[in-house]
Amino acid sequence: MQSAIAFIFVFGMIVFFHELGHFIFAKRSGIMVREFAVGFGPKLLGIKKGETLYTIRLLPMGGYVRMAGDDLDNVELQPGYRIGFTLNENDEITRLVMNQNKQLPDMLFLEVEKAELQKKLWVEGYDEDEQLVRYNVARDCIIEENGQETQIAPYDRTFNAKSLGKRAITIFAGPLFNFILAIVIFVIIGFVQGIPTNEPLIAKVVDDSPAAVAGFEEKDLITSVNGKKVDKFQDLSAVIQGSPGKEITIGVVRDGQDKTLKVTPKEVEVNKEKVGQIGIQYANTYDKNPLKAIPYGFEQTWTWLVQIVKILVVLVTGGFTLDALSGPVGIYEATSEVAKYGFVTLLSWAAALSVNLGIMNLLPFPALDGGRLALFFYELVRGKPLDKNKEGIITFVGFACLMVLMVAVTWNDIQRFFF
Repeated sequence: MQSAIAFIFVFGMIVFFHELGHFIFAKRSGIMVREFAVGFGPKLLGIKKGETLYTIRLLPMGGYVRMAGDDLDNVELQPGYRIGFTLNENDEITRLVMNQNKQLPDMLFLEVEKAELQKKLWVEGYDEDEQLVRYNVARDCIIEENGQETQIAPYDRTFNAKSLGKRAITIFAGPLFNFILAIVIFVIIGFVQGIPTNEPLIAKVVDDSPAAVAGFEEKDLITSVNGKKVDKFQDLSAVIQGSPGKEITIGVVRDGQDKTLKVTPKEVEVNKEKVGQIGIQYANTYDKNPLKAIPYGFEQTWTWLVQIVKILVVLVTGGFTLDALSGPVGIYEATSEVAKYGFVTLLSWAAALSVNLGIMNLLPFPALDGGRLALFFYELVRGKPLDKNKEGIITFVGFACLMVLMVAVTWNDIQRFFF
């Protein structure tokens, strides 16, 4: 149960903030947002507020913001179609009922001759007296069909009607908010826990290890290695790992006195690579200065961004294997393991995943945010957008490929963790 709660918290938070980025910038651009969804599949919970339906859906594998003009919900009124409608005080249609059998107070009926429900907003047809009449349609008119209500979207409130810049920032805002979320999480960790100093202070010496034989003790502060100053434990660790079987000289401060010790790292194999180890653990020390929390948030986010990009470069340049990828099952297992080490560690994991989601969504692959941004760049260079039919085909193929990859990765995760 704890693992499930941890997974829902972490994955739900990063998906929510990703979609929140799209949502906020869509609203600022004047785009009608029909639905803000966390998850895919059947709806578990839905709340309608204003023109937007906020939903939580069954499958916690992502989310979406459905924008007007970026979907297939346009209603077309064909000639000869009989509709019911109600009018406001300005004789504008405020509700248009496609079901002829439904009756509403003050409902009028019309046999459609012509209609324009995007730019000019009017309906023309024959009334009960067989007179040809025309009514304007209110910008917030509700269309009801088979029990489903949809607010019309005037063309100027659709995604495609907006400038290239507004469309681009609306799409880019999703990954951007993932990076912002990571920064905020690391800043919070910096305030609550303090900034890790990575001070090269020995917390434990493993019995019978090379360090124990060489005379290292707990609370020894490492000051140098092979004559070079050491400020952080990583500096020492890099030299030790790179010197299997080779004697190194380490300077320490013990009880206020300088000492010099010689040790030969033991050769061990880690991930099929031979590295050196001497058998010491460093102490976790933290700087409680709150002024350092904000730069720490940016530094940690940048560090994770660089590391993930490096991994992607390795994958693209020939190191791709399914084992290098994880789907929801793999993330669930990893989150379960991380949750055992406390809430702060779980937050750090959430920040790292948020950076990862932001980067992955920026890849120029169809059906991802990066794919759409690539099409916008094509539009900028060419001077006009790609044909909608071609764009639809590209997006469909890209989405299908992503689904196939997701199934393959998920199956691989299941085999790794459960068989």
